[in-house]
Amino acid sequence: MKTKTLVLVSGGLDSRLALKILQEQLGEQVEALLFLLPFSGGCCSDKHCVIRFTQKELVKLNIIDCTSGKLFEEYLNIIRHPKFARGTSLNPCIDCHLFMLKKAREFADKLGIQIIATGEVLGERPLSQTSKALSIIDKAAGFQILRPLSAKLLEETEWEKKGLIDRSKLLDIQGRNRKRQIELAKKYNISYPSPGGGCLLCEKGYCEKLKPLLNSNIGYNDIKLLSLGRHFHNSEIILGRNNEENLILEKEPGIKIIPKEPGATALIKNSNKSLLEEAKELIRKYSKKTISDFDIVY
Repeated sequence: MKTKTLVLVSGGLDSRLALKILQEQLGEQVEALLFLLPFSGGCCSDKHCVIRFTQKELVKLNIIDCTSGKLFEEYLNIIRHPKFARGTSLNPCIDCHLFMLKKAREFADKLGIQIIATGEVLGERPLSQTSKALSIIDKAAGFQILRPLSAKLLEETEWEKKGLIDRSKLLDIQGRNRKRQIELAKKYNISYPSPGGGCLLCEKGYCEKLKPLLNSNIGYNDIKLLSLGRHFHNSEIILGRNNEENLILEKEPGIKIIPKEPGATALIKNSNKSLLEEAKELIRKYSKKTISDFDIVY
């Protein structure tokens, strides 16, 4: 009897390959799980990209949305108070992995799924995918994790020992060079997005804007807004840098200051009227034309 397996997918190439490798062995017993996280960027934030891939591969996709409600607050608390080391910015990679793995285990247990698998590659990420980090994650998670791309370099799992997973069909990829993954993508005829982008918590400029807000009553919409425009007064004033950003800001709650000549739209969050004149001056400063008249929308 084949063993049901849940593969954590992010949208990137590694997790797509992990899913295909296990699908070859287990067929329809393989399901995918995507976490929608507040600070995902690049391919990791495009659930539609993952939906298209899993539909093409005839794999059931499950989604856990962590951008609202209790899961959002739980995830924010991990960012505020990580147990393990941060990376070069606010990224608590080990804590983030553990959060997803524990939620995946809870989800899998409800469905009677035994194996949790990931696309992690030994040595690919300096903080969360070293031998030491993987050992920490396994111990803290409290259960074994199958990593098909590097399985032959790691301790044999109980499923491999029992013959439920054929270890000989797993791989021994390690390091940051993606040559083997790209070759496998051609073999499986897998398309995949550029590896550019990723976690916003690794971006120093973004985190400089986020850090003063972390301990406030921040919402997912506030997090999204940090990725666009020019920010002033701990993001109380946001100026659009182009027409696309202006249109986004004009739909947001708060005071909108829209110049009658071409220029930057300003959003004053929380309807703070005391910032009106300063916002107008900022619009004048960052607009190419001289602006004297504004529409103000409350």
